[in-house]
Amino acid sequence: MTIRVIVADDQAMVREAFTILLDAQPGIDVVATAENGAHAVELAGELAPDVIVMDIRMPDMDGIEATRRITSRPGNSTKILILTTFNLDEYVYEALRAGASGFLLKSASGVQLAEAVRVLDRGEALLAPEVTKRLIAEFSRVSPAAKPPTGVRVDALTDRETEVLTLVAQGLSNAEIARKLVVAEETVKTHFGRVLRKLRLRDRTQATIFAYESGLITPGNAPR
Repeated sequence: MTIRVIVADDQAMVREAFTILLDAQPGIDVVATAENGAHAVELAGELAPDVIVMDIRMPDMDGIEATRRITSRPGNSTKILILTTFNLDEYVYEALRAGASGFLLKSASGVQLAEAVRVLDRGEALLAPEVTKRLIAEFSRVSPAAKPPTGVRVDALTDRETEVLTLVAQGLSNAEIARKLVVAEETVKTHFGRVLRKLRLRDRTQATIFAYESGLITPGNAPR
């Protein structure tokens, strides 16, 4: 099926370039572009795209606030891919906390951008997991705002669910977790699905943030 994408960036040349790059890839269709976060929120409500490629710094409403508004809508299934100039950036961390599912550097190639869109659409592993977890570890350690989502607790999980969450937060895929725990991959998917439901989390990125901010994983465990 075709992945429906919105590109949000305040620079017209960037919007046009990303649109051309993505439209040239099989199975991806850019259905609209937005010049700021407020426009992206409006278009997301009208078009319900699969993925929004969102610049993090825009006038009127930045990518963080736009992400927060889009992902907090009841029944929302749109995934947000944040574009940034610097990978270890507190703004990227706040965008992930706001509900973005991953991020990519603006210097990435068209092929990398398209693959990132496909990864988010499939709901699979984190983008650039080593960099992502270094980012999360660093800013969950120093950010005074870092705390688990209200009303959810690690002790709501079984021992096996906690184990699966820990391994997900360490960057392991379902297949790798299955081999490590000597269980079927489908069993891992079942456990992780229960983790997401119990903790009211959206995806692997949000689960990883929760694991760090709840203290289940400490910054010292982050890949380097």
